[in-house]
Amino acid sequence: MLISDAFAQDVATASAGASVAANLIQILLIFLVFYWLLIRPQQKKMKQHEMEIKALKVGDKVLTAGGIYAVVNGVKDDDLTLEIAKGVEVTAHRYTIREVIKETKSDDKKSKNKGKK
Repeated sequence: MLISDAFAQDVATASAGASVAANLIQILLIFLVFYWLLIRPQQKKMKQHEMEIKALKVGDKVLTAGGIYAVVNGVKDDDLTLEIAKGVEVTAHRYTIREVIKETKSDDKKSKNKGKK
């Protein structure tokens, strides 16, 4: 009776070792999928936003983190002079810009057509 119990224990520990390795492989695969689908695209987006912020120049239309649309009137180091209305200028830090607004040619046509109506 003792010998059969010993064999049973040996088989149980061998299968437990294989189970640990399988679990580690599954966790590693989950992490890789998580990285590929979530972390990597977010890092690419952050790099692109950083490049847009560094490339700001006079005349660019921007959206601030506070939700204010403005036009860049001056750039000095990390400070921007933004015109939020005719004759109303504010100074903001470069990194408070949420988005650089790109105008397309269809937007230009729409604005020209609005003036004709």
